[in-house]
Amino acid sequence: MEFHALKLEDKPILDPFFRARRYENSHFNFTTIFIWRDLYDMHWAIEDDVLFLTAKFEGRYMVLSSFGPEEKMTAAAIKMEKWMKSVGQPFFAYGLEKSLADVYLALPGRDYAVDSSRNEADYLYNTQDLINLSGRKYHTKKNHLNAFWRSYPDAEYLPITDDIVPECKLNMNTWYKKLLAETPDDPYIGTERTAVMEILNNFPSFGLKGGALKVGQRIVAFTFGEMLNDDTVVIHVEKASPDVRGAYAAINQAFLEHEWADVPFVNRQEDMGLEGLRKAKESYRPVRMIEKFIVAPKGAKELEEP
Repeated sequence: MEFHALKLEDKPILDPFFRARRYENSHFNFTTIFIWRDLYDMHWAIEDDVLFLTAKFEGRYMVLSSFGPEEKMTAAAIKMEKWMKSVGQPFFAYGLEKSLADVYLALPGRDYAVDSSRNEADYLYNTQDLINLSGRKYHTKKNHLNAFWRSYPDAEYLPITDDIVPECKLNMNTWYKKLLAETPDDPYIGTERTAVMEILNNFPSFGLKGGALKVGQRIVAFTFGEMLNDDTVVIHVEKASPDVRGAYAAINQAFLEHEWADVPFVNRQEDMGLEGLRKAKESYRPVRMIEKFIVAPKGAKELEEP
């Protein structure tokens, strides 16, 4: 197989594979893999009507999901085993849905184990719950939302268009600079900043919906997402000014209300094992967690939760 580094021009080639079957994993779309393509050295190849994805992080190669007809997944799994042998490392597959993990488990004569990572599980919410924030369980969230609108009664929700992209980028740089100053060794912050800037520079090419909150002449929050499957929207990025109380709650609620009110569910991705992020995501009361699975030889350290 001939693998290629991921580029924006590849989107029309890869999109049909993500849409041909119903997937719940928030990573299974072009935008997500584009955001993390450099940090994880992601590559793709197509053979026999199957899309293959691979990655490498800190010198460790890994197999990502394969996408194609269900009846071709066993042959695809065997091809990826051979690919791992070709790079001289033991087999390791990451971020799979259960159906493909089971394909690897069913291969005869192997000694694989499968595990789901709590740190990587996606949070799935009822969209109307996050719009209405009704009841005692959302009391604190409603307070944050009300505080924002009391403090900024003239704040305006705007869809992301070319007219406001420059202001989004300007404020984004300010927020990211603060984050980088606080955690200069975090590789994810710089990677995300660069990718979000690329997406904003080419926003129409990604087919996303985006929204922003404007206070006076200042963008204080913005977000963007897209349909993940037939009943779920995935939120890719949500950024808000840290000095504006309630900005995160306000952009979360306003974006869903204005753009996705007719979509039953929203996937807000994983918490990566970060305590503060986990607490925040759990506080919005997910209706279900979307598991992602690791496949590796039994006893491999990759099967251990960090």
